[in-house]
This record gives sequence, C-alpha cells and structure tokens, in this order.
Amino acid sequence: MSEKEAPRAGLVRTARDGKITNAEGALALQISVRQFRRLRAAYRDEGAQGLVHGNRGQPSPRRRSPEERERIVTLMVGKYLGFNDCHLTEKLRKVEKLTLSRELVRRLRLEAKLPAKHKRRAPKHRRRRERAARMGALVLIDGSRHDWLEGRGPVFTLVGAIDDATSRILALAVREQEDMHGYMAMLGQVLDLHGMPVALYGDRFGALVRNDDHWSVEEQLAGRQRPTPFGQLLEDLGIAFIAAHSPQAKGRVERMWKTLQDRLISEIRLLRLTTPEQVAAYLPTFIAEHNANFAVVACEGDSAWRPAPRHVERLLACRYTRKVARDNTASIPGRWIQLPPRAHGRSWQGCTVEVRECLDGSALVLYRGEIIVRQAPLLAAFTLVNREDSHARRRCPENFTPLPPPPTAPPVKAAPRNRRGQITNVRPPAAEHPWRRGYKLSSPAPA
Repeated sequence: MSEKEAPRAGLVRTARDGKITNAEGALALQISVRQFRRLRAAYRDEGAQGLVHGNRGQPSPRRRSPEERERIVTLMVGKYLGFNDCHLTEKLRKVEKLTLSRELVRRLRLEAKLPAKHKRRAPKHRRRRERAARMGALVLIDGSRHDWLEGRGPVFTLVGAIDDATSRILALAVREQEDMHGYMAMLGQVLDLHGMPVALYGDRFGALVRNDDHWSVEEQLAGRQRPTPFGQLLEDLGIAFIAAHSPQAKGRVERMWKTLQDRLISEIRLLRLTTPEQVAAYLPTFIAEHNANFAVVACEGDSAWRPAPRHVERLLACRYTRKVARDNTASIPGRWIQLPPRAHGRSWQGCTVEVRECLDGSALVLYRGEIIVRQAPLLAAFTLVNREDSHARRRCPENFTPLPPPPTAPPVKAAPRNRRGQITNVRPPAAEHPWRRGYKLSSPAPA
C-alpha cells in the first residue's frame, strides 16, 4: 500500500462507524463522494486489500517484450560496446529503428549490471564564503564586455574592482577589449583613490596569471615561473593575488556586473551618451551614487588599506631587463632608447639596465634603481602590452611601427701601421728581370 493509499482504511472505517460523513471523508482524501462510496464498498467486500489499486503489481501494457529487451542488451555489450547512454539511444533509433528513451536504456544497463562509461561524482559540499572583515582586505576584479550603449555606439569592455567587505565599487576603466592595459589602469585608479589592498581576487585571465606549461632554464633554476607584468607589479607592491577557478567563486563581482548591466545602461540611455569617452567621464558620478545606495558597513571598523607609494605612474609598466648595446642604446621589440653619456664621458656598453614602458607610452631606463633617461611617448594611440609576447605584434600593431635606426657615426678607416720587420720599399721588378722572363719545359732526350 502506497503513502497515498495508507490513510484510506482509517477514514473508511470511521465513516462506516458513523463518526464522519461520506462528504467529509471524500474531502479529506481529495476525491469525489461517489469514489468514496466505492472505497467503502470495496473495503466491506475485500477488506484493506480492496483499497489497493487493481493494477498494482501488473506489468505495463507498454513494457518491452523480453525478446526485445534481450536484443537491446546484446547490442549494448556487442556492436555498440563503449557507447554512452545518450549515444547508444541515438544509434538504436537511427540504425536499429528502435523507438525508446534514454532512461529506458539506462535502466536496462543497470539491470544488466553494466558500468557507465563516464562515472558521475556527486557534487561536492560547498559553503558560503563570508565577506572580508575589513575594508581593503580583499578586492575582487573582473572585466565585462557588453553592449553598454545599446547599439548607439561601439561595444566596449569595462574593467572594474569592488571591495568585498562593503560592496563598494572602487574603480571602473573603459577599454575596447579586456587586456593588461585595462587592469593596469583600473589598479592605478584604486591606488590613487584608496591605496593598496591586502589581496586581489580575480579569474585566470592570461594578463593576470601564467596559464602555460613552458619553463625556461632560468625559471627551472629559480623553482617557479616568471609572473606576468601585472603579477610582477603586485609582487613589488606586496599585494597577494587569488585566482578563482569558476565564476561562482567571485560571485560578488559577477553580481555587480548584473547590476551595472541594468542600472548603468539605463542611466546612459537617459543621458543620451553615445561614445565610450562620454561614458568614462560619467562613471565617477555613477560610482558615487551606486556606493551611496548599495554599500554596506564592514564587520570591523578599522581599514586594511595601505598608503600607495610615490610615483605610481612609474610602477604601472611592463619591465624588461636589457644589456646596453655598443651604441649606448637599450632596445625592446619595436622600440629603442638612446642613453646619455655617463660621468666623464664614459660609455654604458655592457651594463644591465631595466627598461619600463608605462601606461602613457613613455619609457624609462633605470640603472640600479635610478632613472637615467626618460623617453616621451612615441605614438598618440598606445596600448600597453608585453612586447616579449609572440602575439603582441598581432594584437597591437600600432606599438610596433617601424622606427628609423639609431644614428651612428660613419666608420673611420684606420691608417695602415708599419709592423716590425715589414718591408716598406717594395718596387716591382723591371721588364728584363729574370722573374719576368718566360720559360719552356724542354722535351726529354730520345733514348
């Protein structure tokens, strides 16, 4: 007797004893009064067994015949051995002309005690991650490419940061694509407006973390891969980076994008903005209004923000280690910088220097931490990329415009020097000199 049928016996007996009416019993079982009378008659004639449905234990009229079920199992372990349930169902329908469901194939496989092709593990137990206790303890970063202008302008990407403890938007940067330049610009805004956080929480985007398996000889000796330029910047600033393995892990910043794709788009439409530049100019106003409405109070009152170092613009750069060439230039792919003479006119040749390419397109050359030359931006349109990346030229061809070669002095021909023992008064022999006389080999004498 099923759960649905179990209460029937007690109600039928109560109605038989006259304690309740048939209408009350039918209402309790949610059936009609006529059906309740049938139940009373069946209980009177057959007892509790009469209350059980008559089809209980009977095979379904749509059940496959034993021969057909055996044929399916034979195909499962023979011709279609190794097929998963869904694939096997498709083959049985198309090739064998057997109309059946995937669930039936699965039940037949279980009855035959055959293992599944792919083992399915139960979902792991996960627990909710609590907010950080202090402001600046954890900052979530991410990028979102969306039609922010709703067709009135180009599609672009917003790169943003949100404080985990308070849900305050810290910075938003407008970029054409999600790239390292956008994350550097966003981090620059955070450092200028708030300071340095304890840790950043982002995804495994290639500009943030290394995802390749290549190890150079130097990296093998050091025991770790060299970080990306963004990762190297975080190491220098003492900011930890946590790489998420799924979007759900950084759900707070994902929910921020959902809010922005609703509210920010409506505000942009209301203001009739049509260009990314206009959106970038409006973003500080929107951030202030959003934080006033949606920011929460942190669990702890003290802040974890640290003061940012001086000259942040010098830190937001790609760094390269170079040896100075013989013409006192330091070069990176697509760019070279001329170094001034050292003290007393000495050369920089062979010295190891650090070349930094900044966000604004300028370049710095540092020797032992001191700036020895600063090169102004070369181009109006500039995108900061890792020039040592093999795909950088394809992504940002404007950074690799052919430049004229560095000026070099014309070669000076050295005057010939007299070496010891060298004959300097050599004169050609006269015409009648024996060296100029011809000679002819004489034929051998006859025997």
